[in-house]
Amino acid sequence: MMNEVSQTGSDSNADAADTPQDGEASGRRSLSPRTRTILAVIAAVVAVAVAAWYIRNVTYGQYFQETDDAQIQADAVQIAPRVSGYVSQVMVTDNEDIRAGQPLVRIDVRSYQATAEQARAGIAQAEAGVANAQAGIAEQRAAIDQAAAALAAARDKAAHDAAEVARYTPLAASGAETRQQLAQVRLAATQSADQVRQQAAALEGQRRRIAGLEAQIQQARAQGQGAKAQLSAASVDVSASMLTAPTAGRIGDKTVQVGQFVQAGTRLMTVVPLDKLYIVANFKETQLALMRPGQPVKIEIDALDGHEIDGKVESVSPGTGAQFSILPPQNATGNFTKIVQRVPVRIAIEATPAARRLLVPGLSVTVTVDTRSAKDDLDRISEQQAAAKGR
Repeated sequence: MMNEVSQTGSDSNADAADTPQDGEASGRRSLSPRTRTILAVIAAVVAVAVAAWYIRNVTYGQYFQETDDAQIQADAVQIAPRVSGYVSQVMVTDNEDIRAGQPLVRIDVRSYQATAEQARAGIAQAEAGVANAQAGIAEQRAAIDQAAAALAAARDKAAHDAAEVARYTPLAASGAETRQQLAQVRLAATQSADQVRQQAAALEGQRRRIAGLEAQIQQARAQGQGAKAQLSAASVDVSASMLTAPTAGRIGDKTVQVGQFVQAGTRLMTVVPLDKLYIVANFKETQLALMRPGQPVKIEIDALDGHEIDGKVESVSPGTGAQFSILPPQNATGNFTKIVQRVPVRIAIEATPAARRLLVPGLSVTVTVDTRSAKDDLDRISEQQAAAKGR
């Protein structure tokens, strides 16, 4: 009897223990209508968000290419002298805004002025040499005329004496004149002939002297040309002693001081044209398929606290950044690991003057290019390739 009671108690306890577990399982299997509604709404919202993202990405987002590997740059001009010398005056200060043509630095010009004066003296000396030679030529021409006249007189006298010899010869033979007289006439004729030859030689010498004087004139003129070239070079050096701004901008990295000796080509300062800033953005090669010059750009500048300004694509580099590095990669030998390359893209900044005053080269920016204007280009390329294969 007692065994039956114990067995009955055990079955009761077992049934009592199974009752809470069945309740928990039933609770897990069934959700309240409210919970089901909330989960359904969440699932619907997620599905709508995913669909909206997909539609936006297909129709809009995939055409916007963004990179933060971009910096503001400017074609800064390094100021360096063309001549060496001591700096006598520095006319600008650090970070000063300047205009084009404004004087910046003056180098002591006295040595170059002395060289210019020496060249001027050389020119004057050469001109004097030319004038002296020309006067000598005029004088020599007078001497030539005189020698020609003397030669003519000598020839006349020689002709007369030869005629006398011809006249006295038959007379002496007939005894009308003495042989002594004939001998004297012949001697006079011989002397007259010698005088003609002497005067002719003197005339030729005077004429040749003209050629020598003309050569002196050419030499003096050549010396004058050389002196003029020296003067031109010295004048250039004198003008180069004053360094002026080649463009408007702001002075940066000034290292020159008064009294400093500078060599030609030494960088003294840099002029940054702040009105000609641009952006170089390094896009991945996978972002360039639809990128074209003229496309609009949104520029987010860290220095402007995230404010956006407008811009446009100016040009795309003809090579990747690696190609223009000091040591371009050579992948013909050894192991090769493919790395996504980046291509520099130049972007023009279209900002207001107030915004431009806050921009300087080197600032980091984030750019987003709208490439929707070229969204059909890839299809056209595919069609053209297919047509080319068909031919």
